[in-house]
Amino acid sequence: MREAFTEQLDEVSDELVNMTRMVGSAMNRATQALLDADLKLAEEVIAADAAIDTLTSEIEDNCFDLIALQGPVASDLRVVIGALRIASSLERMGDLAEHVAKQARMRYPNTAIPQELRGTFAEMGGIAESIVSQTGAVIATKDVSLATDIARHDQQMDYFHRELFRIVLAPSWSHGVEAAVDVTLLSRFYERYADHAVSVTKRVVTIVTGEPYAGVALDSAG
Repeated sequence: MREAFTEQLDEVSDELVNMTRMVGSAMNRATQALLDADLKLAEEVIAADAAIDTLTSEIEDNCFDLIALQGPVASDLRVVIGALRIASSLERMGDLAEHVAKQARMRYPNTAIPQELRGTFAEMGGIAESIVSQTGAVIATKDVSLATDIARHDQQMDYFHRELFRIVLAPSWSHGVEAAVDVTLLSRFYERYADHAVSVTKRVVTIVTGEPYAGVALDSAG
């Protein structure tokens, strides 16, 4: 009975790692669609979100089966509930990548961001790629020492998010209100993407250490 339970938990963990790859690919491709005004690629990202939603439902069903059939308690229950919440955060990361792609589609054939901000959004896309890769590693290995890297990536994303706000609010901004709204929304999507990666990592720390979620500080984890 215990062996079957452990095997099922391992399957759920593998599915969560696969989700990190899917949402990582989604944001990477959405960023390219945004930077290049690539309508075809944006449409592909939007269509692919259904597969992320489907996997989320499968993970939820597996977790509910574990609760119903295995009756986990204490630390085992914490693992299953944590997996449910992790799946929810990862699904939201996929949605945020979809939002980026939809913004690119909406402005096609123009780009949604001014030329001088391409480098900033390329960097934010790179941070998103790094943070989701590290998040997958944390889920796979349960190595909470990796949490400090995720905290650092999140701080970098927060910096760019603040910087973009400063730019669009500056008197020197010359691209109008519509472009300012686009930049602000897109910046928020990337910032929230990183926040969800932090949330996932905090859930893993809670699973591994038993520390309450609210008390987890990633910059001191491990």
